[in-house]
Amino acid sequence: MPPLTEGFTDRPDTVGGLADVLVPGSAVALVPDPAAPEGLPNWPGACGKTQIAVLMAESLWRSRIIDGLVWISATDRAAVLSGFVQASVAATGLEPTGPADSVAIRFVSWLGETRQPWLVVLDDLPEAVDLSGLWPDGPAGRLLITSPQPLVGRPGTRVIPVGLFSTREALNGLSERLSANPVQRQGAIDLAETLGREPLALGQASAVVASSNLTCRDYRDLFLQRRDEIWAGAEEIPSTATVTWVLCLERAESLLPGPSVRLMLVFLALLDGHGIPGVVFGAQALIAYLGGAPMGPASPRQVWDVLLVLERAGLISINRDVTPPTVLMSSPLQAAIRMAAPAEFQEPAARAAASALLEVWPAGEPQPWAAASLRANVASLQDSAFDALWAEGCPPLLLRVGRSLDEARLVGPAADFWSDLAARCDAKLAPGHPDTLAVADQLAAAYLAAGNAAEAVQWYQRVLADRTRELTPGHPGILAARVSLGRALIMAGEPADAVTVMHRAVGEYEQFRGDGYPETLSARDELATAYQAAGDYAAAARLLAHSLADRERLQGPRDPQTMATRDRLAAAYLAEGQVKDAISHYKRVLSDREKVLGRAHLDTIATAASLSTAYEMVGRMPAAMQLAERCCADSERILGPEHADTLTRRVNLAHLYYRVGRVGDAVALLHDTAARCERVLPYGDPLTRTVHQSLLNMGEA
Repeated sequence: MPPLTEGFTDRPDTVGGLADVLVPGSAVALVPDPAAPEGLPNWPGACGKTQIAVLMAESLWRSRIIDGLVWISATDRAAVLSGFVQASVAATGLEPTGPADSVAIRFVSWLGETRQPWLVVLDDLPEAVDLSGLWPDGPAGRLLITSPQPLVGRPGTRVIPVGLFSTREALNGLSERLSANPVQRQGAIDLAETLGREPLALGQASAVVASSNLTCRDYRDLFLQRRDEIWAGAEEIPSTATVTWVLCLERAESLLPGPSVRLMLVFLALLDGHGIPGVVFGAQALIAYLGGAPMGPASPRQVWDVLLVLERAGLISINRDVTPPTVLMSSPLQAAIRMAAPAEFQEPAARAAASALLEVWPAGEPQPWAAASLRANVASLQDSAFDALWAEGCPPLLLRVGRSLDEARLVGPAADFWSDLAARCDAKLAPGHPDTLAVADQLAAAYLAAGNAAEAVQWYQRVLADRTRELTPGHPGILAARVSLGRALIMAGEPADAVTVMHRAVGEYEQFRGDGYPETLSARDELATAYQAAGDYAAAARLLAHSLADRERLQGPRDPQTMATRDRLAAAYLAEGQVKDAISHYKRVLSDREKVLGRAHLDTIATAASLSTAYEMVGRMPAAMQLAERCCADSERILGPEHADTLTRRVNLAHLYYRVGRVGDAVALLHDTAARCERVLPYGDPLTRTVHQSLLNMGEA
């Protein structure tokens, strides 16, 4: 959550009724007042909506009216998903599993059920952002939206227009900011009216006055003089804030002479003003960009000296509640700087920003939301300096963003991102360019992860054709593309084609890599999967048995890949009807995984569930039920009680209870599972339908 700006005061006259309408179960949107202000034109949207939301959130939190507070800079769907995933971890203490969409939707469902009072703030939400399934709602909760658009939200949202300060609010803000030297307040009322009581302009003006020996009257005279100078020769009168930010710039340059102030302003204007991570300001790329000018900063400490001057002059704010601090800048101010800065300033700033973001990007992202702020800054950079970024081909930074979306399991946004990037590569790069090939491969994988197998097949076919044309026979890229295409064909419901593709892949691996090569063994496993999908379980079992013998000889019996192949072989035997052999292998896999991975590992739990099914098929009901109960307990502890795998295992356990005559236990478990499914799964989910059909079959619908 951003901090309150220095000298901020509440707005009893213009937004005084917010607390009365932001009650449990409500949704309120703060939007710019569409009414044209009198006097000088102002910047659209610069009305202090976010600051009002901060004040309301802090008030509810500090008074203990709410137990949970979620603040999200909701610039796109990926940002909202990341915010809800982070909130889910904080609320439940469980690490997220599965795609971010499912985690976020489950969290939103939890908000709708919990009795704990909460507030969700979606800050600066564009109306175009798709929030399907992500609208927080619930009798115990409050939803507060700020938006740059006049209208936002869904039916039932109370829209409150936010305009200029009242005279009293403007004077209160000036008085609070200038409390250290009351003499500087002289002429405050005239200054407030001259500036049109515009929140952003008054904030900038008060910063200049507070950091100088000027009074409000002196500043007003300076403002009128500078406005007339800017206005000369222009067709339209300059906005109030256009003049005040120029005066802020002049004040900053008087505090720190030299080019560093302007260079830094252009750099900041290209990034995400909602929060630029502090690590960026220690990047060597930024130091080199600023240090290339005479008297420019040569160390991170000197970079922060520039930022402190900009803060003192009212051009940025610094959130010191986080470590390292983040830098914030008003979006309208950023737009004004970009409009004023010539291309020869913006292009090197864009290149420096791209290099700095790539430099500080973490090598691994153990938490799905870890890079959300970096991704938002890249999105702003691409929107504001697209041509500069693409001057030398596909920017490596964009490839990193796409991989970050993949790693965070933001499957929908990732597919959209790679699709857009692929189109840009096709338009800007030569056919067969390595970046074009790499992006096409990433897009195919993203479609597969998102469950869009048909699109994945088309793109993998293109990837395979391009690599076959550009690379030599037997190249690892060609072999990998063929395996990926086979996997996509299985998901697309074309197992016969998958068998054909995988047969060729295995043959090429054996020809160019040899029988004992790890990728050759993996390709054989994939071919076995294709056989199973095609219903040829005997062929799958023969191939897996051969692969298992090779893996045991080359990798050892308890290597993770060896255990995985044995698990696949057991599944093939089970599908073929050789239940005794399946049980034998499942027992071996379960024993090995318990010793190597531990009982709590997800692979161990999955094997135990498969062995339970095999026991049930041969009528060994006590053993099947014991394992099924163990799987449910372990799954609830590790994945959570409302994870899709946990719910599936609860349904299987209920069916076991019913088969052994424990009808009451079966019905109770199914009713409880049905409630959980309806709470956390999308409407019409197949598992929910299965639960209800089971209850219907038991006469308990």
